[in-house]
Amino acid sequence: MNEVLQRRLTARREQSRYRSRRVLESAQGARLRVDGREMLQFCSNDYLGLANHPKLVAAMQGASAVMGVGGGASHLVCGHSALHHQLEERLAKITGRERALLFSTGYMANLGTVTALLGKGDHILEDRLNHASLLDAGLLSGARFQRFQHNDMADLERRLQKLPVEGNRLIVVDAVFSMDGDMAPLAELAALAQKYGAWLMADDAHGFGVLGESGAGSAEFFGLNQQQLPVLMGTLGKGLGSFGAFVAGSEELIETLIQFARPYIYTTAMPPAVAAATIAGCDLLADESWRRSHLQDLIGYFRQRAESLNLPLMPSPTAIQPLLIGDEQTAMAISAQLEARGILVSAIRPPTVPVGSSRLRITLSASHSQADVDELLTALSDVLAEVLGATDC
Repeated sequence: MNEVLQRRLTARREQSRYRSRRVLESAQGARLRVDGREMLQFCSNDYLGLANHPKLVAAMQGASAVMGVGGGASHLVCGHSALHHQLEERLAKITGRERALLFSTGYMANLGTVTALLGKGDHILEDRLNHASLLDAGLLSGARFQRFQHNDMADLERRLQKLPVEGNRLIVVDAVFSMDGDMAPLAELAALAQKYGAWLMADDAHGFGVLGESGAGSAEFFGLNQQQLPVLMGTLGKGLGSFGAFVAGSEELIETLIQFARPYIYTTAMPPAVAAATIAGCDLLADESWRRSHLQDLIGYFRQRAESLNLPLMPSPTAIQPLLIGDEQTAMAISAQLEARGILVSAIRPPTVPVGSSRLRITLSASHSQADVDELLTALSDVLAEVLGATDC
């Protein structure tokens, strides 16, 4: 077995696609201690800078003292604590939905939701750039699975028109695409879903907490209610700075997931203390709204300066700001040169993104200052000139 696996690992290295873990030695923040070095980071999804907020820390510590550490059992056995229940009610209120259901991870939420809603004889249509968890869920559901061109409503409508009358229909998209940073046209998708009798599901992992006037996410940003967007998934480890995920929607949707979503049914509940920390994060969406405003200012400032420096910026209005490089080895070389200068930016390569579209995935956070962004841009301009000039790209 090891010989077979070693050949696969060697091939991955030769393709410049080998991934290695880093050892983080500090709390999340604009500056980290990684592998023994102090680094300015632009690769975390802690968009509002809440992961190390003292109110979340205090909430988790206090709840641990009362409720202990482990969840103990699944939600349906004896693991559904009052804190879990309180958080679900809070998430439903924030998103304007009837109910919400906690999952331990976003991957599990997507997998559990899609496979609970669809089966053989049904139809699922997904954007080609959807997150891997959504694509895997579509394949595992047993439904007929189609992928439409990225944000191409004409292609989606052509596919909807050709579907047979029999079977349920589910359109699934990332609300904010995790590697490109652009947004799905949710209002147009909702209109198409209504026109062709389909359900619409949006994965708002990178929008919840960040987008919308109150931080309720992409549904609030586009003004879509529960009927227009009946299946809303969000994660809690990005904008809210904690851990886990949820699905929000109608009473019937949530009860269906409780009965049929296997990743929910057969998983130990998250620690109650994590739920307590997340509730504190929900409080901060209202109490510290300046974080969203500051982040939006940084996004505008970064894009303006990057464009003036002629950096290969991809179009994105969100905290995810990718620089398109193309070649895997070149992207890795640029990331390594930035790291040598004390700046941590991830190089994203296939199979995460299509071949020929390797990029630097820069993520901005409310924990960053304008001076941090200036430091990044200066380093990027210098390193790109060195590396791209040396490779004649």
